[in-house]
Amino acid sequence: MKTLRRILRFLANRYVYTTLAFLVWMAAFDRNNMLSQYELTRELQLLEGEKTWYLEEIRKDSLAIAELMSSVEKLEKYGRERYLMKKDDEEIFLVVRRKASAD
Repeated sequence: MKTLRRILRFLANRYVYTTLAFLVWMAAFDRNNMLSQYELTRELQLLEGEKTWYLEEIRKDSLAIAELMSSVEKLEKYGRERYLMKKDDEEIFLVVRRKASAD
């Protein structure tokens, strides 16, 4: 009985109601509520994953550029294979393979 009175007296305190109202407001109704914070955290993790992927791609491309700029032969080979460049006295023939149809 004594503990029940103590609990009721505690619940009758206006600061308890104010604190509960504040917590409910922050959890559900505020612009920065828990759900939006969870979604923002998830989006941040996805963006950090993309950032690491892009940094790795930048590193690979930097190595490729350094390799291409190190020698004229490598740069010429890259231009021929990637952009179909040719010398003035050459002809280029492209062989396009068709996929075999499943008849």
